[in-house]
Amino acid sequence: MDTGLRAGEAVALNVSDLDVSDGSILIRSAKNHTPRVVVCGASARRALTRYLRLRSDAKSDEPLWLAYHSEGLTGRLTYSGLREIIRRRARLAGIQPPTLHSFRRAFAIEMLRNGADLISLSRMMGHGSLPVLRRYLRQDKNDLAAVHRLCSPADRLGAKVRR
Repeated sequence: MDTGLRAGEAVALNVSDLDVSDGSILIRSAKNHTPRVVVCGASARRALTRYLRLRSDAKSDEPLWLAYHSEGLTGRLTYSGLREIIRRRARLAGIQPPTLHSFRRAFAIEMLRNGADLISLSRMMGHGSLPVLRRYLRQDKNDLAAVHRLCSPADRLGAKVRR
């Protein structure tokens, strides 16, 4: 959720695609076949650093995410394997399992709520145009009220007059 990656992009990552020193991740298998770089935050970098310590013998061309079953390591984590992990975790938490794509949408909404500009957000998500991004940005009443509180022309005018 910290990067806005598509699930297919996440499971396609190799160890060499990640640079934990600056949090950059090279997406080679983008939907539009154009590589891009995304960035993860400090908490995600710390978690990835701990994970890579456990895989200290991993070679740069190996998958970043591995699948394990009762019989042991089976190779690269797949889309369906990732979906099953999310389903199991949701079951343990007693909630409805989210779709894998809902994490991408949550990333877009939270970035917007936190002040990201649309152009940067579109590039992070690998969209070629802003209309594609619009599908992710269905804001609710609270989002609109928060923006209005910050940017209301009448309220801002009143504040200038009172000064």
